[in-house]
Amino acid sequence: MNTRSRIFLAVPVLLLVLAAILLRTPLLAYFSQQGDGRHLLLSGNIEAHESVLSFKTVQSRIIELPFNEGEWVRKGAVLARVDAGDYRQQQAIAEANLAVQRQQLESARQGLETAARTLQVDRADLKQRQLDLRRAQSLQERGFVSRAGLDQAETAMAQSTAVLARDRSQESVVARNIEVARANVRSGEETAALARVVVDYATLTAPFDGVVSVRQAELGEVVVPGTPVLTLADLDHIWLRAYLNETDLGRVRLGQAVVVSTDSHPDKHYAGRISFIADKAEFTPKSVETHAERVSLVYRIKIDINNPEHELVPGMPADARIELPATGS
Repeated sequence: MNTRSRIFLAVPVLLLVLAAILLRTPLLAYFSQQGDGRHLLLSGNIEAHESVLSFKTVQSRIIELPFNEGEWVRKGAVLARVDAGDYRQQQAIAEANLAVQRQQLESARQGLETAARTLQVDRADLKQRQLDLRRAQSLQERGFVSRAGLDQAETAMAQSTAVLARDRSQESVVARNIEVARANVRSGEETAALARVVVDYATLTAPFDGVVSVRQAELGEVVVPGTPVLTLADLDHIWLRAYLNETDLGRVRLGQAVVVSTDSHPDKHYAGRISFIADKAEFTPKSVETHAERVSLVYRIKIDINNPEHELVPGMPADARIELPATGS
């Protein structure tokens, strides 16, 4: 190519740059929002819903960490495990205490049964003492029993009445002891259940299918509750982050269909929809190189994308093609 041809090809490019500067339109927005009048083309990066996973309650040393960054995991897979020896011992103690409390409840129930049988004996004895007293009174009236004999019958009935009252009181105490024993069993069951839950907390599992985007901990490291261990990205729920110029804001709407493509899979297109449009403008992201482009105001949008085969991953650049309504419609 000769010098004249190169100059001929460079002139349109220089004119394009000059026009962008004069119109105070950021070059990034210009190149990422070009179109044919019927479509708007945007460029951005794929993002995904991410969960930062950590251990709850337990503080111990990591003994298992099977996955590295970028690896795919299934829901329920073990992502990390810490040494749970201390917590298992606490569980064993709680289970043993629960067994003792259940035995105490059973003993209290047996005590109540014994108290009920004792009351049966007391009632029978009292009934007999009442009969004896009536006979003594009848015989005493006819002169066959002395006053001393009548006094003995009255004393025996009074003693039987007192024994019945005492044993009724003991039965009430035993009944209250049963309620206390039941409450202790319920408390023991909750304590044992909590101990089992804490042991389960020593194992960190995947809450959904996804890919490990960040591994913040290492094998052998001692972690405390809430310390980030892994970040899991949900590839079933991804979106494209892109930015609109203010002049294009009125040309798109929530729910509008979008076709997304990537350089990684040039022959495939992915269906998407606009799920978010910022209500406030922001400066162009700092990833843009020039100061003139960074100080321009743009509106952030999110485009939800169907990703059934998990081909799109966070950080991947992608292009969005938005069909615009016909002029005058």
